[in-house]
Amino acid sequence: MTLVAGVDSSTQSCKVVIRDASTGVLVRHGSAKHPDGTEIDPAHWERALHQAIAAADGLDDVSAISIGGQQHGAVCLDDDGNVVRNALLWNDTRSADAATQLVNELGAAAWVDATGSVPVASFTVTKLRWIAQHEPENAKRTAAVCLPHDWLTWRLRGATSLDDLVTDRSDASGTGYFDSVTNRYRRDILTRALGHDAVLPRVLQPAESVTWGSRVVGPGAGDNAAAAIGVDARDKAVVSLGTSGTAFVRSNVSARDVSGAVAGFADATGAFLPLVCTLNAARVLDAACAVLRVDHQTLSELALSAPAGADGLVVVPYLAGERTPNLPLATGSVLGMTLDNTTPGHLARAVVEGVLCGMADALDALISHGARIDRVALVGGAAASVAVQRIAPAVFGVPVEVPPAGEYVADGAARQAAWALTGTFPDWPLDSASVVHEAAATPHVRARYVEARAHWITQQLPA
Repeated sequence: MTLVAGVDSSTQSCKVVIRDASTGVLVRHGSAKHPDGTEIDPAHWERALHQAIAAADGLDDVSAISIGGQQHGAVCLDDDGNVVRNALLWNDTRSADAATQLVNELGAAAWVDATGSVPVASFTVTKLRWIAQHEPENAKRTAAVCLPHDWLTWRLRGATSLDDLVTDRSDASGTGYFDSVTNRYRRDILTRALGHDAVLPRVLQPAESVTWGSRVVGPGAGDNAAAAIGVDARDKAVVSLGTSGTAFVRSNVSARDVSGAVAGFADATGAFLPLVCTLNAARVLDAACAVLRVDHQTLSELALSAPAGADGLVVVPYLAGERTPNLPLATGSVLGMTLDNTTPGHLARAVVEGVLCGMADALDALISHGARIDRVALVGGAAASVAVQRIAPAVFGVPVEVPPAGEYVADGAARQAAWALTGTFPDWPLDSASVVHEAAATPHVRARYVEARAHWITQQLPA
């Protein structure tokens, strides 16, 4: 049996799966936690990777490996390959002003023409501008810039030369200085942000590989691109409810959204991955559990005990600011409270509906840019919630398919590793059948959410 390994180095943890390269059958797995925070010493990722590998009984019998990782994080290295400062992660919003500056300097249309996306605070390019402005000495020391999965791949291989850094199109497309149509870096944009040029990882093609001793190492991918392979999305829309919420669909053309709602990312198969991202998903449910002092199962039961629309109670779930819409300094709100709807069940329902309404807006944005969405695959930690599964079809207005719970980013990376090893994209079946949920649409829920959000904007944002 030939074995391959896939890694998911996410915001919260590192997961490793080891699968049969021919059949995709899971052989063993391991995981390790990451510390909380929006800026992290990358050494934590490396330690967690090795802990997760050890928990999976090692890699001695593994022929190929690939690493998927959280997008956008800025890992700055000096001439000797040392980390210059803690990596600023995708969910660090301190670079919001830098994003605004960069967009204003070139104009949204020029950014879309150059990179396929309008940068927001999540993008690597904005982190580099923030470092250049607030930590000029660190900016001067920065000889190379890479992403979390690039750095982990480099470290795992035992590489020391900056020239050995590699990445893939999907993750590079989220930096803000890579054009995934021409597959070239825009070094003029990098220089504009950082103040000077720097070494950037070589971009591998989807099935291209490098080596680690006798092992093949795949190009890796951004987390959403890896998940698309892991869930075998192909032309199916995917909504992922993890630390962030994302909606994406594979496309043969790059999205070109001047409004900035749809990011023009690449996928991990050579095509494109138009994507909409929110900052608030599973953590909003965590916060609701804390407020109500219940576990997630009880939160789900409470939500299903209340009527659709929660009798007018609406939660605008911007607990961590927001990326789409681009409101990095926003806070959350509970609106429409009455004596009748101020109950645990109503609040639980409003929380679930608030998160899902944000994702329904994301699906609408994809549709407005040419996507056809007849069914949605729902994945991520919050997809395990029965309430989320049952309420989602009514909010989205289409059937929702829930694949069996799994580590889809790591699974996608393992599939990519098998592709790099054999040269043939593996046709692995999912571990078991998906469950499909259908329900009549509830347009009044979204209409009330839109109304409440508009009221919230007039109250919170300056005129």
